[in-house]
Amino acid sequence: MTHRLDMATALQAGPDGRLSGTTSDHYWNFAGPFGGYIAALLMRAVMQDERRLGPPVAQTVNFCGALSKGAFEITLQIDRGGKATQHWTARLLQGDATVATSTIVCANRRETFAHQTVAMPQVPPPEAVPQSVPPPGLPWLGSYAFRFIEGAPEFGKPPRTDGKLGSARTALWLSDNPARPLDYVALSSLADCFVLRLVQMRGGLAPMSTVSMTTYFHATDAEMEAQGTAPLLGIADSKRFVANFHDQSMELWGRDGRLMASGIQTVWFKE
Repeated sequence: MTHRLDMATALQAGPDGRLSGTTSDHYWNFAGPFGGYIAALLMRAVMQDERRLGPPVAQTVNFCGALSKGAFEITLQIDRGGKATQHWTARLLQGDATVATSTIVCANRRETFAHQTVAMPQVPPPEAVPQSVPPPGLPWLGSYAFRFIEGAPEFGKPPRTDGKLGSARTALWLSDNPARPLDYVALSSLADCFVLRLVQMRGGLAPMSTVSMTTYFHATDAEMEAQGTAPLLGIADSKRFVANFHDQSMELWGRDGRLMASGIQTVWFKE
């Protein structure tokens, strides 16, 4: 059976070279699909292109506006390529409006010196952590399995007014629901499967949206295959909230303590 992520990111090539697709209700957020779905769409466009040099090592997505339900198009362009790296620009369009843009760097990765300077946090195994029940009204949360170790969001509660703020840090086991073997399309969406840190720290909801998100893919093809359908350990945190924006960092860890991906995003919020 085809996984819902693959159906949701299916793209058809047109005679003019543009790719077309249709949104999926499974990944819907408040006013449109959540950002990880947009990232996965743009990654899918590059991954299925036969001109691609090799696996992606970095993706930046700039969110320009909400994607409405229905049809959309994606344009692809190779800005520059060489023996080592290849630079793509993908643009998500709906009518005459640009919804999102993405730059994706692919590379001809080879065996080299390898060393990991950071260690995976010590946490309980996924089977020891109960799976969270997603709240109603946010379908995208049901497309992933969340097992919160610390920093579970408290949906439906008003913002804290006692001046006491919660921690901006979250640690959880994370995977597609239903289970799906890990690949770069899935990894690009999982990189955004963290509730925005303002909600996590202050409680309650406010108008907010990710403006720009960059993900660095450290995992090799062999490590991706070895990970299979096993959950990833996700860590998210923030450093500063000021003048309508805050940062948000993330790490995704795989089997045997391998850092599979890391990233940063900039989030706009309104009081």
